[in-house]
Amino acid sequence: MAKKQKYYVVWEGNVPGIYKSWEECQKQIFGHPAAKYKAFDNLAEAEYAQKRSYFEFLKKSVSKPQTKKQNKSEIIADSISVDAACSGNPGRMEYQCVETISGRQVFHQGPYEDGTNNIGEFLGLVHALALLKKLNNEHTIIYTDSLTAMSWVKNKKVKTSLEKTSKNSIIFALIDRALLWLKQNDHKTKMLKWNTESWGEIPADFGRK
Repeated sequence: MAKKQKYYVVWEGNVPGIYKSWEECQKQIFGHPAAKYKAFDNLAEAEYAQKRSYFEFLKKSVSKPQTKKQNKSEIIADSISVDAACSGNPGRMEYQCVETISGRQVFHQGPYEDGTNNIGEFLGLVHALALLKKLNNEHTIIYTDSLTAMSWVKNKKVKTSLEKTSKNSIIFALIDRALLWLKQNDHKTKMLKWNTESWGEIPADFGRK
């Protein structure tokens, strides 16, 4: 079966615009610290989105109407959400954090070469934990859709089969720094599993599904 055509809107990147392949999109976001982009199923939706704010499309897709009843009343408003994306396994990996309700981006890191999604989820969680501790914020909770990343954080140990190479050495440096932070810092921040089945995709999702 032929792969369905996707259109990628880059609101903020090296050259903002609409691109017909993920490879072309990557060229525009690679190395850009605050890149904002999302995939759409057809050109009309991409053109519509390009004229509007990125944040209007951060938590939803205009191309896929909700088919399940969503009970979002359980979502804690005083929260942030983290998620990662990886093109390939291993592949170009990145992660980000947004305010759960508003969708405002808190931070974005990457892309990094030859990473994995689990590592991105882990690094995103630790980054969020460190940020909240720096702000002396013990009440805001962190949502993640990765049980693996939560386990790595709680156990202060990363279990990955990824091998270190010259291309991904920066990722392993980030892992070492994250593990050191976990060992040297106590925190009271709660990490909660995002209920994707009931609430839809986590607000920090990169929209490439």
